[in-house]
Amino acid sequence: MLSAFTNSLKIPELRQRIFYTLSLLFIARVAAVVPLPGLDPTPLKQFFADQTASGAGALVGMMNMFTGGALTQGAIGALGIMPYISASIIFQLMTAVVPALSRLQQEGDVGRQKLTQYTRYATVMICLVQGTLLILALSDPSRLFGSSFDTNLYGDIVVVSKGWFLVTSVIIMTAGTMLLMWLGEQITQRGIGNGVSLLITVGILADIPGAVQATYQLFFAPVGVQTLGLPQGLIMFGLFILVTMGIIMVVQGQRKIPVQYAKRVVGNKVMGGQSSFMPLKVNYSGVMPVIFASAILMFPQQIISQLGAALELDFLVDFANNLLRGNWFYYASFGMLILFFSYFWVSVMFKPIQIADDLKKYGGYIPGVRPGEPTAKFLDFIMTRLTLAGAIFLTFIAVFPDVLLFELNVPQRIAIFFGGTGMLITVGVVLDTMRQIETFLLQRHYDGFLKKGRVRARATGQNRPGATGDAASAAAVNKLVSFMGGMLLLGLAIWLWRRYAG
Repeated sequence: MLSAFTNSLKIPELRQRIFYTLSLLFIARVAAVVPLPGLDPTPLKQFFADQTASGAGALVGMMNMFTGGALTQGAIGALGIMPYISASIIFQLMTAVVPALSRLQQEGDVGRQKLTQYTRYATVMICLVQGTLLILALSDPSRLFGSSFDTNLYGDIVVVSKGWFLVTSVIIMTAGTMLLMWLGEQITQRGIGNGVSLLITVGILADIPGAVQATYQLFFAPVGVQTLGLPQGLIMFGLFILVTMGIIMVVQGQRKIPVQYAKRVVGNKVMGGQSSFMPLKVNYSGVMPVIFASAILMFPQQIISQLGAALELDFLVDFANNLLRGNWFYYASFGMLILFFSYFWVSVMFKPIQIADDLKKYGGYIPGVRPGEPTAKFLDFIMTRLTLAGAIFLTFIAVFPDVLLFELNVPQRIAIFFGGTGMLITVGVVLDTMRQIETFLLQRHYDGFLKKGRVRARATGQNRPGATGDAASAAAVNKLVSFMGGMLLLGLAIWLWRRYAG
């Protein structure tokens, strides 16, 4: 792996893309630490630390993770990239039901540019709404945590006129989100990896030192302060390893569809007649369903909570609290949204008709399946089954570890980082970025990260379709089933230990 990183710096284009990506990510991190004018971040950080230590602030912890710590810093990037993601979700859903938007999507680059422009306008509107609610909450943090904020103990957070602070801060935070949106687009076009996903991942990784320190204090604090012992620590460590392994399996898993190419006579040469395979990923949508589901849950929860507190409507406050981590309604909603967005993403991005037409055009066919429409139906059938398996596993990974950590009474900061959501996004995005770098390396005849896997198989010709693809698929299924069984046994052991040993 070290040689792959060294080789990546030898390719001028790849080296330029890597440095360009790192530079833009550095700018994004600056936006996460520069505080808003007129705000003192010290009382805000102290109050947040005290509340999370007592087990409160599940929503704030999740929002803080997606903003890379900018929320509790009161920074200009406190809204993060989530408003842009929310706007993208809205327009992707609308293109499926609004004929005018559907026609725009089918008009090629011009139509997509129009949709992108509309998405940006919607991002600004969402930023104005969320920014106003967030500034009102920062002025009175009790709106976020449900407990009173003692100015005599912590001090004033807003040190200027609140009216002036509201107007200027909403404008600045909106500009901050638009800057992050632009940075993400530039990384996708001119850098390495998916820009939006990388921005979220870097924000999650930025909290590694704090999460490690909190974990150390959790297990090695002075006598009388320590809250978790050796059994819980071993469970957390095992959970971390299992979740990482499970994510890698589901992200890398694929179904190999054999493809044959008919022989053609061109002049005096016989062309074609080759065998290959078409890889269909088990988790075709990657980590995007998890990001989309998190964005959908956070936005209404924030609005409903603030509205209920302002109007003193207890039922709205109770409903908003049900959308917080630790409530069954939150996990059920989160799981269903992941399932929905997994299928939705595949329906938008996977084009079986186009793939079937391309195969027919170049003389390719799937053995046992007629070219044309039957091939498209076959691919759609296979992808539907793969998506179901991938979506169920993705939901399991995102929800189950978080439930276990909640049962162990692990603090929010640690649970958010080591839980399923944070790990899914981090590992998935890192693997996707490494895959793109590896593509550059292989095109220029360098060894990639998977030197003993994909490269070796390609060199020896052992990636032919047929029994190899079927066996690999069955082995992958067995591994996934074994992994889920191990996780369930771990959960049962925790439940029995808490019931009879506690």
